[in-house]
Amino acid sequence: MGSPIVLGIESSCDETGAGLVRDGRLLGHAVASSMDEHARYGGVVPEIASRAHLHALRPVVRQALDRAGLGLSDIGAVAVTTGPGLSGALQVGLAGAKGIAYALGVPLFGVHHLAGHVAADTLEHGPLPDPCVVLIVSGGHTSLLLVRDLARDPISHLGDTLDDAAGECFDKVARVFGLPYPGGPAVDRAARAGDPRAVPFPRPLPGTYDFSFSGLKTAAARWAEGHAGRDLPVHDGAASLQEAVADVLTRKAVAACAEYGVGTLVVVGGVAANSRVRSLAEERCRAAGIELRVPPLRLCTDNGAMIAAVGDLLVRAGAEPAPLDVSIDPSAPLEYAALHPVAAGAAAA
Repeated sequence: MGSPIVLGIESSCDETGAGLVRDGRLLGHAVASSMDEHARYGGVVPEIASRAHLHALRPVVRQALDRAGLGLSDIGAVAVTTGPGLSGALQVGLAGAKGIAYALGVPLFGVHHLAGHVAADTLEHGPLPDPCVVLIVSGGHTSLLLVRDLARDPISHLGDTLDDAAGECFDKVARVFGLPYPGGPAVDRAARAGDPRAVPFPRPLPGTYDFSFSGLKTAAARWAEGHAGRDLPVHDGAASLQEAVADVLTRKAVAACAEYGVGTLVVVGGVAANSRVRSLAEERCRAAGIELRVPPLRLCTDNGAMIAAVGDLLVRAGAEPAPLDVSIDPSAPLEYAALHPVAAGAAAA
């Protein structure tokens, strides 16, 4: 008999996700998004997200089970995102996960959201090479990591976001350009008809593995303001912005592989779905003799399958389950894949 089936639950932002994984294989998953409810505000509204998770959690878990041809009694462990993310949204997912785990009498594992993005690739391409360089690019995070055994070893940070992450930059500039929310896909679509060399946008922080997209965001806004009273060449602006982001991300990631003697680059997170980030990463990895791994589009954005994948790795590694009073940490740094914070009041009690 193999490992237990792990149910993963993700609710850190505006997607409610549930996934089922066993021995590294995805059995089924489902996602409900509240993005349309946030679009009118131009960004995620935490209270709306929390209420949406309350309504979506049970149906999403049921849908994932149905797609896998399984019932609740088949679940042998539960994994849930405990941070980072929106506080209320995380609380909804954790409460649901605790209820299922305790009702079934199975272990519960807290998972760091960003480790979930890393593990998402294993569902498509198998175990991660030890070591590998991982580039996480999402709405709120841009990090360059050195990863060994994801379930057992600490995660080494080579570089991180100092201010605006890549996805945040896309969202904010898209609004200035008059493009809809979410900005990343809108910029990607607009860029197809533009010239990526039309606007010489800056490449922030050369010579370091840290990331800063605040200055690029400001440069794009100033460029748009310079066209006041005239038609804004949105397609050229979008293509040039996208090129600048993709250039910075892939140049630093490939350089890190070379410096640390690592032969595999894994690119994950919502911005990994960007067409230019993917194509430039392929081009530069091919030239450098580096293997590139990118999850399929359905596993790039937030989902429960990636949380289940971490839970599955933790179970097979013999990791300790979360304590009964496990809580959330909305701003948790990424140190290990497992994240089992305990609220200060609970710890004192």
